[in-house]
Amino acid sequence: MSKDQIDVLFVCTHNAGRSVAAKTIFNDRASKLGLEMRAQSAGTAPGARINPAVQRVLESFNLDASQEVPKLMTDEMLQRGPRTVTMGCEVDAESCPAINFADVDDWGLPDPSKMSSDDEIVPLIHDIARRVNTLIHEMTSGR
Repeated sequence: MSKDQIDVLFVCTHNAGRSVAAKTIFNDRASKLGLEMRAQSAGTAPGARINPAVQRVLESFNLDASQEVPKLMTDEMLQRGPRTVTMGCEVDAESCPAINFADVDDWGLPDPSKMSSDDEIVPLIHDIARRVNTLIHEMTSGR
């Protein structure tokens, strides 16, 4: 696989929480399973930095998102990745126009920036991990 090729593009509005968590979990699981699969993440209106609470919760699961920087979703990213997953565009379609793209799955997850504690974010990260595991299984079941 080309290093520029991505298998999944995770998109959320600010690319500061949900999509970063999904990318981090996906890449960690794929690596541990010996899969040559890679995820990227982006936002439709990137924030200034990764949500510190999401980063702390990921670190509590031994997942490192410290080098992540929010980035703008581009047409090139959409073309490089055969699978696009949005994190909550059905919930917030106005600020997340990616829902209007063809062949997009939306996981309908709540925005962690609206959560008041790490304890509220932990179940969200568990939900993302469960969904990532299912996605990896779906993507590899034909291999």
